[in-house]
Amino acid sequence: MQGYIININRAKDEDLIVTIISKDNLQIVYRFYGARHGVINLGFKIDYELEGSIKSSISRLRDVIHLGFKWIADRHRLRIWQDFIALFYQHLKQADDIGSFYFDLIDEAALKWDKQNPKRVAIEAYTKLLRYEGRLHMENRCFLCSERIDNDISIIRGYLPTHKECSHTLSIDKDAINELFKNSVSLFLNDKEVERLWYVLLEGL
Repeated sequence: MQGYIININRAKDEDLIVTIISKDNLQIVYRFYGARHGVINLGFKIDYELEGSIKSSISRLRDVIHLGFKWIADRHRLRIWQDFIALFYQHLKQADDIGSFYFDLIDEAALKWDKQNPKRVAIEAYTKLLRYEGRLHMENRCFLCSERIDNDISIIRGYLPTHKECSHTLSIDKDAINELFKNSVSLFLNDKEVERLWYVLLEGL
């Protein structure tokens, strides 16, 4: 089976507790330390097998093959990817049944990661996630004061729209935000606006 590593915790000695998002579910598995094991890291896409254990309810991770992307060797893109992928652990760690949406979303982003600004890819993916979860606020109404937003929009955590005066944050062109929210396209956002939306995204999914 295949999946993305979204969290790694150290256990005893050099053993690891690894959280993987697969096509069907979220899996928490045990990785024993050993010299012959391939290197695994946060954000890696892997092909793997699971082995059950009589002594533990956690399956053992084995026969791991790293399914690399060309951009993995780009330290800048990899760092942004790891920041992005780590957000899914906090968002999904309490979920029982997540279906295939999140794996497919991550997979789609990974394929685009070296074709455009990765922060734009992440922002576009996040709007798709919000839409899927029913949390994308399309109406131009301030989350803080509930009044209509007629000019540029400011965005806070969860990509909630506000007046600049209410949230005291950078304003973003309203037409560009509407295009992003409607079609998950960041084309009309300038680089400064992208940086702001990336910063907001890092606050949590």
